[in-house]
Amino acid sequence: MKIIKIRHPYQASQIPEEDVVLVLGFFDGVHLGHQRVIHTGKEIAEKEGLKLALMTFNQHPSIVFKKINPSQVKYLTTLAQKEEKMVSLGVDYLYEIDFTSSFSHLAPQDFVDQYMVGLHAKYVVSGFDYTYGPKEIADVKHLPVYAKKRFEVVTVPKEEDNGEKISSTRIRSLLDQGNIDEVTRLLGAFYEVDGVVVHGDARGRLLGFPTANIKVKSTVHLPRVGVYVAKIKVGDTWYQAMGSIGHNDTFGDDRELTVELYILNFAQDIYGEHVKIRWCHFLRDQVKFPNVETLIEQLKADEKATADYFN
Repeated sequence: MKIIKIRHPYQASQIPEEDVVLVLGFFDGVHLGHQRVIHTGKEIAEKEGLKLALMTFNQHPSIVFKKINPSQVKYLTTLAQKEEKMVSLGVDYLYEIDFTSSFSHLAPQDFVDQYMVGLHAKYVVSGFDYTYGPKEIADVKHLPVYAKKRFEVVTVPKEEDNGEKISSTRIRSLLDQGNIDEVTRLLGAFYEVDGVVVHGDARGRLLGFPTANIKVKSTVHLPRVGVYVAKIKVGDTWYQAMGSIGHNDTFGDDRELTVELYILNFAQDIYGEHVKIRWCHFLRDQVKFPNVETLIEQLKADEKATADYFN
């Protein structure tokens, strides 16, 4: 897959000259609904003998339109994770558009001319709710008017589950509830976050449960505070783990939120390692224990529950 990063206005030389099937969307999470849109584009590309191109943005449009701080937007997937998923879905060209103020001011017709026709699209595929400007004049229903018969418009209908739309918003809500099993089902994969192993207060080691303290970007949408069954990838290997997202309230109030993993049957020093975490199953809420002994007993029970899950 070739990644093409574009800042508006682009140079024609940046665009591969061959005709493509162009799939449009932000695709945060790349959930089952998103995958259906991409698979639809892939099927057309294979049938017509065309390359599959996908266009997305480097940041959420709300940062520009709503003028909010970028750190306030919580993503289900980083751009790097999105790239990995697009490779696995068979995308040939991934256009990453820098969503700037100048780009956001494009009129619908200019957007179609420059970012659909200009990208040599013979088919444009999107979800039913895709917009490229004000919703009243720039939704998929209006797209054939702007296309002027220069490409075919393919609209993928709403993907539902139990009568409710599969959406990034729904998945964020489920993460906030700690409903990891449902998140896994709607993503078609475990929810995954990236981070770096940093030094913590080493209290877990004293408790007999040494943990890897993971620094995660502030823009990542973490699951709710609690204890989880998890997996962690160190190097090229996935390890079974018990994960905690919380404030360690047993040891004081108003503590910083931390992400910690106790890795089963593991005794390596991994400070500074870039790791991936998969959240597999919610075990319990965070609890402020009356003493350290009670906490240790609970951690032993959590460890057994984690091992039972994998067994």
